Amino acid sequence: MATNAFDVLMERGFISQCTHEEELRELLGKEQVTFYMGYDPTADSLTAGHLLTLMAHAHMQKAGHRLITLMGTGTGMIGDPSDRTEMRGVMTRETIAHNIAAFKKQFERFIKYDDGKAIMDENDWLLDLSLVSFMRDYGVHFSVNKMLSAECYKSRLEDGLTAFEFTYMLMQAYDFLELYRRYGCRLQLGGSDQWSNIIAGVELLRKTEGVQAYGLTLNLLTTGSGQKMGKTAKGALWLNAEKTSPYEFYQYWRNVEDSTVIRNLKLLTFLSIEEINEMAKWQGAELNRAKDILAFEITKIVHGEEEATKSQTAAKALFAGGGDLENMPTTDITRADLSDGINIIVLLEKLNLLPSRGEGRRLIAQGGVKINDEKVNSHEHIIKESDFKDGYILVQKGKKIYHRGRLV
Repeated sequence: MATNAFDVLMERGFISQCTHEEELRELLGKEQVTFYMGYDPTADSLTAGHLLTLMAHAHMQKAGHRLITLMGTGTGMIGDPSDRTEMRGVMTRETIAHNIAAFKKQFERFIKYDDGKAIMDENDWLLDLSLVSFMRDYGVHFSVNKMLSAECYKSRLEDGLTAFEFTYMLMQAYDFLELYRRYGCRLQLGGSDQWSNIIAGVELLRKTEGVQAYGLTLNLLTTGSGQKMGKTAKGALWLNAEKTSPYEFYQYWRNVEDSTVIRNLKLLTFLSIEEINEMAKWQGAELNRAKDILAFEITKIVHGEEEATKSQTAAKALFAGGGDLENMPTTDITRADLSDGINIIVLLEKLNLLPSRGEGRRLIAQGGVKINDEKVNSHEHIIKESDFKDGYILVQKGKKIYHRGRLV
């Protein structure tokens, strides 16, 4: 079993790219390393994609290294152009502050910030920089030709990259420099789409401070076909229970593609590599058991063991033909909504189960929608108050997605 943090991350499949691989591995094996990762507060909750980075941080912290969680007060004012085909919406300072406060509460559930084991900071130092002084002191170290060849800008050149966004790489590189000066930080982690930005920071430290810094990128969480993982019918898969219920969260992981189960167990749980390698041998029904374990372990990490157990119990009851509604995602339906009956497509929309009405009609035509365990045969089907049993209606989409409506 690997003990060097670099080996742990490599063995579990986290590492995409890194600078000075042998040097970094040796450094992580012989002394405490202060490292950082930045988070721009583009929403008021972390997502499944963030969970992968939190797990990497936990492994690093367990090995004795010190994390700096950097909240993007400054960079959030600009917005990272990486992996974007259009400019991000500009957020107000109030929105940024609100989102950071929400982020902080979530981070504290996953990372230990006591006894100097980790630091949380904000890059508000960017807000007071003098443009002329900054460009004179640091802009001279950046080649525009080299920046334009970076992947984070390439996708935007055709549609138009603003000077506003073009400065993002400089801002992130300066963050690295500032964290080195304040805390002795010599390693930056980031998603694989951050490689160009990280290299810029490593180079800036070398040119201005004469120190060897390091960069390491983490693989993105993807589906079997390579698409970003973490999207549901409602949108992003949130770590906030009010935005994605523990039951929905559990169900998402229970229903992932077979080809991703072992990889997700390595990345998103604390189960040992030995246990996971044994599961990799499982086939057929045993693979479904591995999915149960995956869903339970991830839900336990994010929402606690009690919620994981409730979600597992509800899921098993439904698949066994029961109906444990207590822990299922629920949407209130008013009697006013039902005064003249409600069309099945409209109901599915109210329950946030459809990306579009066309998708709803297609699902119904294929027999993919059930009400109270009975197949809906027409997209013109009307739901009435009499369809609610003991105040509830059970809606099933496909084989695995359940939701209930509550009459109020």
